[in-house]
Amino acid sequence: MNSSSLKKIFLFLFLIGTLNSFGQAIILSKDARTSVITCDTGNESYSLFGHTAIRITDSENNLDVVYNYGAFDFRTPNFVAKFAKGDLQYFAVANTFSDFMSQYTYEQRSVFEQELILPLAYKQKLFDNLTAVLASRESYYTYKFIDKNCTSMVVDILNRTLGAQIITKKLDTDKTYRSILFPYFDNFFYEKLGTSIIFGTKVDQYSNHIFLPFELHKSLEQTQFNNNLLCKKSKILLEFKKQAPSSWWNNIYTYLVFLGLILVLNKKYIDIFYLLVMGLLGIFFATVGFYSYHQELANNYNVLLFNPTLLVLLYFLLVKNKKWIIYVAVFNMVLIGVYLIVMINKAHLLIALPLVLTSAFILAKITFKNSKRIPIVI
Repeated sequence: MNSSSLKKIFLFLFLIGTLNSFGQAIILSKDARTSVITCDTGNESYSLFGHTAIRITDSENNLDVVYNYGAFDFRTPNFVAKFAKGDLQYFAVANTFSDFMSQYTYEQRSVFEQELILPLAYKQKLFDNLTAVLASRESYYTYKFIDKNCTSMVVDILNRTLGAQIITKKLDTDKTYRSILFPYFDNFFYEKLGTSIIFGTKVDQYSNHIFLPFELHKSLEQTQFNNNLLCKKSKILLEFKKQAPSSWWNNIYTYLVFLGLILVLNKKYIDIFYLLVMGLLGIFFATVGFYSYHQELANNYNVLLFNPTLLVLLYFLLVKNKKWIIYVAVFNMVLIGVYLIVMINKAHLLIALPLVLTSAFILAKITFKNSKRIPIVI
């Protein structure tokens, strides 16, 4: 067993001991400090949005602990299936401050701290609440991308400690969740494309609660408690210059080149492959919307473009039934028209437009090639 594991076990036992140490809970001293930690975004998929944690430090009790709700276990049976379905259990963990900072030093991600201006009684209450959470089943929760994550859970326990909905969203309430998320994918084109087409109507709703780390960070700066600001000015604990990742393939240019080649090469087998992929994705989007508990995946109007009936079209192309080829192709072109109407005010219109044009061109070409010539009688 390595020293890091021993540290975590010791910390866990120490925190459990705070609940009942000879019948006495640890009493924080007047020098105790409570703060919200905001970690910068990273270049891995799990770190694209940053991270939120709570720090409690008390030199008199030799205490400096960071609590966060962002842990999950890759060894969970059927991990991928559970994540897709939306019933994967995340859980709260506690780390020593030094261990916590070591991780972000290694990842070269900046860390910011906002000390909460709270009476000692509220600091004690927050500490007791966090300790009780770690020692109970309440430490586990079912992750939801918008409604339950490392940031929203921190907001919940802070508001519970304060006894009211003190911390609420202060900025960007006139923006949709989708438009708020978009800038986080600026250097990750295919992640942006993927989330654009797999998310449904929920992310097009106006954002009315805090769900991202830097949303909480900005909201805390404007939050008042007992007629005073809730937190002090943000302090930088770690600072790294952000390195924008560069990729020869993960960018809009490969996307446009790929779709452009489909149109320029003008080969039947390429068109069939394209329609096959679009149809299979349509089945996946429709199925996962019903199967998953992630509300963000439900009611996905992108199936108007990624339509399962494209597979029906492929069948009629295979059996060379020209009449039904035209019917199904025209039907899909109508759906694309409806899709464009739905997409008029959506944040991902431009990123989806090349796919719209490619699909429309291929469907129009198929319709034209299979149309019966009308004889002209003189």
